[in-house]
Amino acid sequence: MIPVNEPKIGVRECDYVLECLQSGWVSSAGKYIQAFESGWADYCGRRHGVATSSGTAALQTAVACLSLEAGDEVIMPTFTIISCALAVLYNGGVPVLVDADPETWCMDASQVAARITARTRAIMAVHIYGHPVDMDPLLTLADEHDLALLEDAAEAHGAQYLHGHAGKQAEWVRCGSMGTLSVFSFYANKLVTTGEGGMLLCADAEIAARARSLRNLCFQPERRFHHEELGHNFRLTNLQAALGLAQTERMDETVARKRWMGNAYTERLAGVPGLQLPVERAWARQVYWMYGVVLAREHELSAREFAARLRERGVDTRPFFLGMHAQPALQQLGLFQDETYRIADHLAQQGLYLPSGLGLSEAQLEQVCAAVRETLL
Repeated sequence: MIPVNEPKIGVRECDYVLECLQSGWVSSAGKYIQAFESGWADYCGRRHGVATSSGTAALQTAVACLSLEAGDEVIMPTFTIISCALAVLYNGGVPVLVDADPETWCMDASQVAARITARTRAIMAVHIYGHPVDMDPLLTLADEHDLALLEDAAEAHGAQYLHGHAGKQAEWVRCGSMGTLSVFSFYANKLVTTGEGGMLLCADAEIAARARSLRNLCFQPERRFHHEELGHNFRLTNLQAALGLAQTERMDETVARKRWMGNAYTERLAGVPGLQLPVERAWARQVYWMYGVVLAREHELSAREFAARLRERGVDTRPFFLGMHAQPALQQLGLFQDETYRIADHLAQQGLYLPSGLGLSEAQLEQVCAAVRETLL
């Protein structure tokens, strides 16, 4: 069975982790924490990095830094992982949804303005499956309405966006460099993995200091067990940071490999009838975190049936996200009643992603493409 993801762990990771073990610095202190935080922040073009125990923890910490009041609203895509909505709910806010763009699968930036109310405090932009959100319209709206812009780049390590692409001063910048705060996940299937882990990035020293306090139970510098605010144990370990630092050092190689993989899939699957492939907008350099495909609405197969037939041919897959508006746990809270999002529903019904890990060989990629063609042609 060809797995959906197999990470690539190299000699440098082993060397760094062994050094941690030999030094005894295996918990949430040690030189690799700071080196990973500063290294990843530098790579993404931000000043401060705050490592956390997961991408979800990074999201929750980032939203906490916004100091929402009960009922404050955060606009986000419905087509995303539930962590985005949880981070808002756990901090007393209300998630407000927009549909997906039918081609990039990211949030449809043109729908955001109509969702802004007097209670809106932030926009959460989520780069989906390695392709950037069109950030310029969101940056403009955030500036016009004095809103925070939280950039979820969990799936877009190394992806780039042509900031200002509608004008004459366009500049390529990395995803994770544009929001008030940005967050990353370093889960096992990400381009950089620490097994579990995440990071919050920002340009503001005060926000970074607050994030560091929140992730560390809000210990006071002068009175360690005196707490004036409730925080969380969201710390990353030195062992995990050692893994992350080693992979940060080879990001150019990783991004090149992922872009080769995406282009190779597209070349081999172009022309398969009824199958939508990922796009790359002129203002985007995507990294194909996961190579997603979507069956046409009228196709005789659903994504679930498609996945079952691929599995019979030795190819594992994963379904696309189910929209936040369709999540039973959120509906039970009284959220999103009678809301429908046509594009997100179609993606959830007809989308899946193919094996996309850094450990995928060219021979395996060929096998996956052959299985797709045999199933659909």
